[in-house]
Amino acid sequence: MFRSKAERKVQEAGYDPARLPPGQYLTAKWPVLHAGSVPRYDGLTGWTLRIFGDVANELELTWEQFQQLPRASNVQDIHCVTRWSKFDTAFEGVHWRELAKLAQPSPTARFAIAHAEAGFTSNVPLSFLEDDGALLATHGDGAPLTPDHGYPLRLVIAGKYFWKSAKWLRGIELSSIDKPGFWERYGYNNDADPWREERYGF
Repeated sequence: MFRSKAERKVQEAGYDPARLPPGQYLTAKWPVLHAGSVPRYDGLTGWTLRIFGDVANELELTWEQFQQLPRASNVQDIHCVTRWSKFDTAFEGVHWRELAKLAQPSPTARFAIAHAEAGFTSNVPLSFLEDDGALLATHGDGAPLTPDHGYPLRLVIAGKYFWKSAKWLRGIELSSIDKPGFWERYGYNNDADPWREERYGF
């Protein structure tokens, strides 16, 4: 027995309907959604990634230095608060553990705040960043990220609505306290669990 017409379409596409969170529909495309304009880069000479806050060693890596870190990849389903889901999305990049080795998070660090272009932020518990499914991604579906999808670097947080996966990442701040991000300050749910339909409100 299906919950919805959306689940029937998932089965017709050859997938297990149980993979679709409530209120979602399946798409083979990767829709583009963001607030503000898309950053454009004339090369990445001046690009840096900062790791700061509750760490023993603050970092500021150039693109070349970031590219030298060990690589990781995974395949996961992604879910947008606007109700689309895309299954089996491949990501490649660097796992947080490689940066943690260099920055050495303090024992007080419990939350991670992603800092992106134009002052955009997104917040998650540090445990979400440590999850095997999380990545600082440079590639999606076998190709470098496009500008619309966060080139050159996007945070990917597994199992949460996709606004937590900040595009155009420029820094990660560790903190002992939670700091609501851009969308959370506009009323989006702080936990963003698609299986519980935590779309809006705390």
